[in-house]
Amino acid sequence: MSRRIAIVEDEPALRDNVADALRRHGYEVATWADRASALDAFRTRLPDLALIDVGLGDDIDGGFDLCRELRALSAGVPIIFLSARDSDFDIVAGLRLGADDYLTKDASLPHLVARIAALFRRSELSQSTSSAEDVQQRGALTLDLKRLTAHWNGRRVDLTLTEFWMVHALARHPGHVKDRDSLMRDARITVDDSTITSHIKRIRRKFQALDPAFDRIVTVYGLGYRWDAAAP
Repeated sequence: MSRRIAIVEDEPALRDNVADALRRHGYEVATWADRASALDAFRTRLPDLALIDVGLGDDIDGGFDLCRELRALSAGVPIIFLSARDSDFDIVAGLRLGADDYLTKDASLPHLVARIAALFRRSELSQSTSSAEDVQQRGALTLDLKRLTAHWNGRRVDLTLTEFWMVHALARHPGHVKDRDSLMRDARITVDDSTITSHIKRIRRKFQALDPAFDRIVTVYGLGYRWDAAAP
């Protein structure tokens, strides 16, 4: 049975373009232009994944409200924001409301399809048992490459897919500096330097929420970032 993706987007041309691309990849797609009609549909039948714009017509934060409402209906449905709004404030707000990922509308369709496939893979494997080769241990950090989850001192760190792969890229070779191009390549993203910086800041905050002394991600000015192998 094909996966069912919900698209909630008020721009008809973009909505149809994304829907057509996803259908070509074998997904079943349902579309809505506003929060109210989408929420009514979700209450009847949950999608397997929701792709939501932040601003929906005159409802400038309608996507945020819909994310909160969908998350109340289901803790497990993957949610991706696809929005023209690219401020750090909006991205952080979306992730805090329970979205799994946040992409801007300049992301390519192949990139969007890859992120959707990765989220489906994570949801499929989240209940399975990982083997030893799927788990990467770096001191207090545990990365499960099959489930795409991270733990710090045994506690789950709620990372997005992008954040997970950035942490993986850094921690895989402790002490080695990763420049921004390498991080983008390993995290499957193409963004400007300021967005990379924003991702790093959010990753640090998430680890520091669990451990205020967390200092493993070091900025090497003019070069990039490294995972500090010397930290205790």
